Amino acid sequence: MRAPDWLEVSPRGLRLRDADIWIDPAGPSPRAIVTHGHSDHARGGHGTVWATRETLAIMGVRGQAPAEGIGLAQGSVVELGGVRVSLHPAGHVLGSAQVRMEGPDGTVVVVSGDYKRAPDPTCAPFEPVPCDIFVTEATFALPVFRHPRAASEIARALAVLRANPDRSLLIGAYALGKAQRVIALLRAAGHLAPIYLHGALERLCALYEAAGVALGDLRLVSSARPEALRGAVVLAPPSALADRWSRRLPEPITAMASGWMRIRARARQRGVELPLVVSDHADWEDLTTTIREVAPREVWVTHGRDDALVHWCAVNGIPARALHLVGREDEAD
Repeated sequence: MRAPDWLEVSPRGLRLRDADIWIDPAGPSPRAIVTHGHSDHARGGHGTVWATRETLAIMGVRGQAPAEGIGLAQGSVVELGGVRVSLHPAGHVLGSAQVRMEGPDGTVVVVSGDYKRAPDPTCAPFEPVPCDIFVTEATFALPVFRHPRAASEIARALAVLRANPDRSLLIGAYALGKAQRVIALLRAAGHLAPIYLHGALERLCALYEAAGVALGDLRLVSSARPEALRGAVVLAPPSALADRWSRRLPEPITAMASGWMRIRARARQRGVELPLVVSDHADWEDLTTTIREVAPREVWVTHGRDDALVHWCAVNGIPARALHLVGREDEAD
């Protein structure tokens, strides 16, 4: 499997040769296309960055702002070094995008970044983009990873909280994407009471609300009276679950929202009392369904359980290979 002449493939990532533009490069680059705002894809120190306006805003909030940001609307086309480039929704987090590239030879390559197919009111849904070469993640590319409905996991958490009204429900959730999705799921489940936040989540929640994602009544734990936290939902980054910070909460029920909570050993290692399988990545079924839908001639796998997905492709008559990109050995979720 050979890359088209206009596209370079290396451990650092993919590069449009004539334009000298990297896609999600592993380190600072003079020119880059960034798929979304997570720090293993959006790194600081870039010169010019092409991305969605939301991703550029996220990079700014996280201290990763490039010297120049060029915001692209989803679906709009820009020509870079003779290659027609457009962004399309990836369904991962706010502003996340797939990169469609059509070279002068007519070959279409789609770099999906990270993506999910499950419904999420906090970001645009994934859009299947037909292509010749599909570049996909494989974070949860094993048949054991079949994510349940996120709404069911949140309903289970609220039932536990109702059964323990004198305790708080402390949910570990990453600051970008997961926290906002969990809040939206709580609201959809009818939990309209104030939700309390660790300070590390405040700025990105404010950014989501400025982008039109309604999150309801959010308050900082640091400003709450101790009695207000009884029977309350509290969100914090996973690193805070076992931190001294959590000691101010009344007998917290410690939960964690992640696709990795399917593996009970991981939950035990983190001291998680209530594992919640809520993932912002596609599971095995959605990964394989997506490949069938976009109908590529070849599949390239960027990171994750690449052996299993490459094998599945081979069994189904699709040439595939793992790219082994630097900095993408595994994904947090």
